[in-house]
Amino acid sequence: MRKGRIRNIFPGSNTCKGFYSFYDYFVRDDSYKVFYLKGGPGIGKSVFIRNIGNEIVNRGLDIEFLYCSADCNSLDGVYVPLLDLAIIDGTPPHLMDPKNPGAVDEIIHLGECWNEAGLRKNREEIISINREVKRLFRKSFFYLKTAKLFLDEVESYVLDTGALDIMGLNEEARGLIKYVFNDEIERKEGGKKRVRHFYAAAITPQGVCSFLENLFDPLERRIVIKGRPGTGKNTIVRKIMEEGISRGLTMDICHCALDPDKYEHLIFPEIGVGVVTSMPPHEYEPKEGDIIVDTEKYLDLERLNKYHEEMEEALKKYDILFNNALSFLSKTKQVRDGLEKHYSSNTNFEMADEKRNEVLERIFKLLP
Repeated sequence: MRKGRIRNIFPGSNTCKGFYSFYDYFVRDDSYKVFYLKGGPGIGKSVFIRNIGNEIVNRGLDIEFLYCSADCNSLDGVYVPLLDLAIIDGTPPHLMDPKNPGAVDEIIHLGECWNEAGLRKNREEIISINREVKRLFRKSFFYLKTAKLFLDEVESYVLDTGALDIMGLNEEARGLIKYVFNDEIERKEGGKKRVRHFYAAAITPQGVCSFLENLFDPLERRIVIKGRPGTGKNTIVRKIMEEGISRGLTMDICHCALDPDKYEHLIFPEIGVGVVTSMPPHEYEPKEGDIIVDTEKYLDLERLNKYHEEMEEALKKYDILFNNALSFLSKTKQVRDGLEKHYSSNTNFEMADEKRNEVLERIFKLLP
């Protein structure tokens, strides 16, 4: 039996707007089944999720691992597309509760596996650590928000000076739309289309973590868009996205990890096409046959030259502030690791394994 394929996704990211998530696209009101894991940090939720996901993959089903932006080595969930089934960490910062208890949703309370008396002995320290974690996250979000202002300044030099050839950029977008949606792809009327939103990369304590290769390498056709900030990459992505929506195609829309209001990448699984934005800190190496678009060819560099020093200064400030944000996120994880030790040392993992095996058996009964 062939193994299933694993796609890696970030449902949430630490952004200029704070923690911003798209978990609702994986735990919809009309999902077939959703298990919500409840309990403190360090009690095995990520291991619970990963083990179940690997068992399902070994049965030949494709899955999507939902990774945690507070620790890019940890999982917040797994989604099984064929079964429309998800197992989700329902604890902060992505605090979620059942929407249709019993009919769709079910709570798995791993808190039943911990030693409450042991935790209460460390009550004051646990409270103190939680306060410090919140403080450090606030500092991180402040620096991300401020960094975004200087990135906006860099983009403004391109937009406000008229240095960008908008007509040429729009013509490029029209050509790419024809390439993506050739004459064989008809507009779909009615039917159940799926449009989802998530991140292909996230800002984490370990830096910017990216799953671009995992998501885009398996596709048959790719458009790779490059260019400095403000040169219209997002405009091209948005125009292709709008055309895909108008045609009624299933689509995954990947947002910018720093600014969730921006669209960065698109995946059209029905036609095997991807549109990927490649720029630091998440670059994608083009493959043979990829269409490569460099939006800087639409720039009038002579108009920008007199602002070169101001733009460089803004970029330096952006880099400093962004790295400050990463530093505070790293400190957040270090402090949070101390919190996890309290819980892991007071958890009955054998009982947690029994709960996992029980859920796994129930899932296997749903398999075709």
